[in-house]
Amino acid sequence: MIVRALTDADRSAWDALYQAYAQFYDVPQTPQMRATVWDWINDPTNEVNAFVADDDGTLVGIAHYRAFMRPLAAATGLFLDDLFVSPTARGTGAAAALIEAVRGQAEAQGHSVVRWITAADNARARGLYDKVAQAGDWVTYDIPV
Repeated sequence: MIVRALTDADRSAWDALYQAYAQFYDVPQTPQMRATVWDWINDPTNEVNAFVADDDGTLVGIAHYRAFMRPLAAATGLFLDDLFVSPTARGTGAAAALIEAVRGQAEAQGHSVVRWITAADNARARGLYDKVAQAGDWVTYDIPV
């Protein structure tokens, strides 16, 4: 298994994984929404980037990330927006490898932190997250607009 940047040839496999990710979180998502995110990832002027976990030519995982400013720390970080591994590839190390790729990117770019959120009841993923990161003390709020 290797972790690498997304390429144009990955479009259909990425689409299937991203659709499955949305379904996992019960988030309605249309093909047009996925096309928008695909365009963001492939636009070098956009902040969203992606890694994929490739198991001998089959994509089994995706990670979307972007830089963010940390004014209080006078620093920047990488935010891991989306992390998903196909159910058949869970337990293979794909998720840890994707997180490590984002951490390595943060280090290479001089960021001070990699941050992400997950559902409180996402027990399986949190088992990994607790091994590779420190849970924060902050509570997240959203205002729908």
